[in-house]
Amino acid sequence: MARVRQLAMRVETTIAATREARRVLPGPVGFVPTMGALHEGHLTLVRRARAENAATIVSIFVNPAQFGPREDLAAYPRDLEGDLAKLEREGVDLVFAPAAEEIYPPGFETWVEPGATAAPLEGAARPGHFRGVATVVLKLFNIVQPDRAYFGRKDAQQLAVIRRMVADLNVPVEIVPVATVRAPEGLALSSRNAYLDAQEREAALALSRALRRALELFATGERRAEALREAMRATLAAEPRVTVEYVSVADPETLQELEEAVPGALASLAARVGRARLIDNARLGESAEGLAR
Repeated sequence: MARVRQLAMRVETTIAATREARRVLPGPVGFVPTMGALHEGHLTLVRRARAENAATIVSIFVNPAQFGPREDLAAYPRDLEGDLAKLEREGVDLVFAPAAEEIYPPGFETWVEPGATAAPLEGAARPGHFRGVATVVLKLFNIVQPDRAYFGRKDAQQLAVIRRMVADLNVPVEIVPVATVRAPEGLALSSRNAYLDAQEREAALALSRALRRALELFATGERRAEALREAMRATLAAEPRVTVEYVSVADPETLQELEEAVPGALASLAARVGRARLIDNARLGESAEGLAR
């Protein structure tokens, strides 16, 4: 969609000011919710939103409600000044960067409780995580009132939970999934990659290498889901710096584990490498291009 001119990017920290700024933007409006520490994956979402909408809004909010008590909320990478510079270069119209107290004021007690889609995998490893995700995303949708919202496929379960919430609660927002962006060597881009030193970054390639192995086996006719899981586990076990949390071959919408693998099934995994907890996934039947060898 061609744009006639780009106004200066507006940055707001309150809900009231953001709603007022949103009110005067032309439609349709694309929205990219982020926790900041922006990398090329986030910027890919922004570019897609700009290409498909008349105006683009980005939120930057490290959501405390989706972090567990022993997780990395305090240490999570933050670079608001750098993030704003990147977004201004991308031609974003409005940035909403609230404090935690703006989103969760004193007395806040209403939460979105996602169902079975949120229970396994990340939901089991991080209890309460998706309650925090679903609640903040619904709040942001209500504040920003976008026509479309853009999410990366790297967080596949998050995408499934949000799609389910939007369908179940009749939220008038189109959810647009965008392919995972990878570094040239195959590592899925993540803000938490900043925790990795050079040796750990090399070790982390085992995650995408394990996914490649599953895709290759599936392409040669393997349909036993447990055989694909075992192949991924074996690939990860070959790298001593990797501590596996889960390996999965599941239905991409329900996240229920499969016995028989089918095209489009979600192969996913989570592991720790040094300080970093990393996740990655791929759809069976798709190309392994870009994954580590």
